Amino acid sequence: MAQLSTIYSAALKYSTAFIMLSGMLSMGQSDKKLSLEEQPVFKVSKASEAVLIDGKMNEKIWKKTEARKLDYFYKVDAPDDAQQTVFRMLWDEEYLYVFFQMKDKFLTVRETQRDGAPYLDDCAEIFFITVPDSLDTHFGYELNLNKAANDFIYFNDFYQGKDLAFKGFNPDYKVEVTYKGTINDNSDIDIGWTMELAIPISNFGYLGQVVPVAAGNRWAFLAIRQDRNDVEGDRRSISTIFPIYDISKNVHQANRFGLMEFIE
Repeated sequence: MAQLSTIYSAALKYSTAFIMLSGMLSMGQSDKKLSLEEQPVFKVSKASEAVLIDGKMNEKIWKKTEARKLDYFYKVDAPDDAQQTVFRMLWDEEYLYVFFQMKDKFLTVRETQRDGAPYLDDCAEIFFITVPDSLDTHFGYELNLNKAANDFIYFNDFYQGKDLAFKGFNPDYKVEVTYKGTINDNSDIDIGWTMELAIPISNFGYLGQVVPVAAGNRWAFLAIRQDRNDVEGDRRSISTIFPIYDISKNVHQANRFGLMEFIE
């Protein structure tokens, strides 16, 4: 009996230590700040030719820049909710070029107004932090299959622990979409859609000059896809290029963003 009591005490001790360690690790993940040494890095090649914004990725330079899948999925309730997205990006002295290439069996979209809720539709999103270790503010571009845009400057913990999105930020930029399939018709199977963006660096004003867009410099960013497969209701799945540890909050967790490095 004494031996069993000793074994039980030891097991209890190690179990308690394991639970405490797990809790510490969990807190470390959720509270972790952006670190230039630790965050994943996405390489953004410089465009060596003119880029026509037509949603078709015909330029050879698109094949030379990094391509990465949005492999982190959330709110997946059905097999068709985890559909592939490939993300690419380029830069030059005037623009950031963004390309989303998305497989989609059910093309679905409703929003048509600017600063509405395109994120409830088939939607592509990209957020930028122009000074990569400054986590309070990021620029957001969200566009659905209709090219209806929700663009904003997002302030984390703006007042009394609450975040705020400033929707008065309505910049000019170029966007084009292509798709193969029928929109809002689930009686057939669609192929997918693309979105191509050219975002002027001037959109970011002085905040885009602190760490200028130049070879060797880094910004923080997050690429997101909202995937809506039902014509009715608001259910949709989400995928991101970098992991978000608590999707129940939202996708605006700047300490989960990765880094983009501008290269020649």
